[in-house]
Amino acid sequence: MKVALLISGGVDSSVALRLLLEQGYDVTAYYLKIWLQDDFSFLGDCPWEEDVEFASRVCEQAGVELVTLPMQDEYWASVVSYTIAEIKEGRTPNPDMFCNRLIKFGEFSKRIGDKYDKIASGHYARVINDNGIYKLGVSPDPVKDQTYFLAYVTQQQLSNLLFPIGEYDKAQIRSIADRYDLANKKRKDSQGICFLGRISFRDFIKQHLGELKGDIINTDTGKKMGEHNGFYFYTIGQRSGLGLSGGPWYVVQKDTANNIIYISNKDMISEKERTEFLVTKFNWITGTPPLNDRLRVKIRHGAKSYNCRLNLQGETGRVTIDQPEKGIAAGQFAVFYEDDICIGGSVIM
Repeated sequence: MKVALLISGGVDSSVALRLLLEQGYDVTAYYLKIWLQDDFSFLGDCPWEEDVEFASRVCEQAGVELVTLPMQDEYWASVVSYTIAEIKEGRTPNPDMFCNRLIKFGEFSKRIGDKYDKIASGHYARVINDNGIYKLGVSPDPVKDQTYFLAYVTQQQLSNLLFPIGEYDKAQIRSIADRYDLANKKRKDSQGICFLGRISFRDFIKQHLGELKGDIINTDTGKKMGEHNGFYFYTIGQRSGLGLSGGPWYVVQKDTANNIIYISNKDMISEKERTEFLVTKFNWITGTPPLNDRLRVKIRHGAKSYNCRLNLQGETGRVTIDQPEKGIAAGQFAVFYEDDICIGGSVIM
């Protein structure tokens, strides 16, 4: 079986390569160059040469062909444009969601055509074939599990995917990397948003949206506490970067029309916690919504989830979680689970 493996230069996809070879697959590795277009390279050092160097050494050791595929135009047209638009509207985007659906398992699949039987990646997730219905299973490593970022894949895409490291935890992956003496066996995991490389998210926003002075208001007293350089630099629940004394202060609301940031201190923050929120723009991986309204939900990547009730009302839904949470923001993704299966995602309204 011929497999196209997406390789990043990191240890996870490199171990995925060796596991595929162990299992007898005929593998070609692809590095997708999706970093910032050359016009924006002045924002920071380009990290992709280092990634390709590691990927090349891993593939050379394994005797596997490595193809570097430029896909910046496709990435900018879909993922980056979405990110900028969401920020401008005061919402909290998650570009990694659409990188998986639209680029890695979308545009890339179109580019390679029918040359391969499967596409593989180094995601911590599992593909489960349940009598011809493909389901997305969680990884045994709750911290590294990446099903949250995969909640918008389609049934057709999932049927074409392999996640070779999905049955392992991070410690086991490091151990396998050491056994094969991979060039990147001690390389740290990448952090942050994939297309930004080493530049800061704030610098990226500033380059595209500029600075716009506005007031910082104490939501409990109505008093002006200071000024900011644009509401789009801040997210709900944010604590750092406000530059105010007498804190800690938290961002609890944004008035995008008037460019105002509302804050509250620690003693008041419990009043801003919520147990209910509305969602829309659903993606159900099997193609149909769940029959059971008692689910688990994550509102961000990580081990933490909530027991919840999802009340569907046409194109929207009301989510009620079992404990209050203060970091709920419009534009974030709420991803739903039944036991150890990720069933799909939605956008918080």
